[in-house]
Amino acid sequence: MLRPTWEPFTNVIALRDQINRLFDESVSRAPGREGMARRGWAPAVDIFEDNDTITLKMDLPGVQQSDIQVDLEGETLTIRGERTLSDQDSPNCLRAERVSGPFLRTFTLATQVQADRVTAQYRDGVLVVTIPKAEETKPRRIQISATA
Repeated sequence: MLRPTWEPFTNVIALRDQINRLFDESVSRAPGREGMARRGWAPAVDIFEDNDTITLKMDLPGVQQSDIQVDLEGETLTIRGERTLSDQDSPNCLRAERVSGPFLRTFTLATQVQADRVTAQYRDGVLVVTIPKAEETKPRRIQISATA
């Protein structure tokens, strides 16, 4: 039986999101509307690493590709953008739970990368950033020679 791995910040982030949602609902209520979120949001992300690359997958449903910006400066990867949901402003909107507005996520890379070979692809609401590792950070097997 597999035991789930404990991620210390998952619960903290979920708690923060719930607190922000409660705050938004209590402060920004307008007659006829419940919980109109007007704050920034943090898209979910998965990060994978193998010997050659670091791959980041970020869920961005409803975000236009032209509204996404990916920057790599030194060891910091920054992804920012904005999701616009104009139909939430309609007087016919009875409930609006989808979060809109700007977002910003930053990630510190713990290894040297080939910055000129980083790629980003956006398809079906998922942004995939592929970051090749620098040659000097890839694991190598060292041959042992016999001494005479």
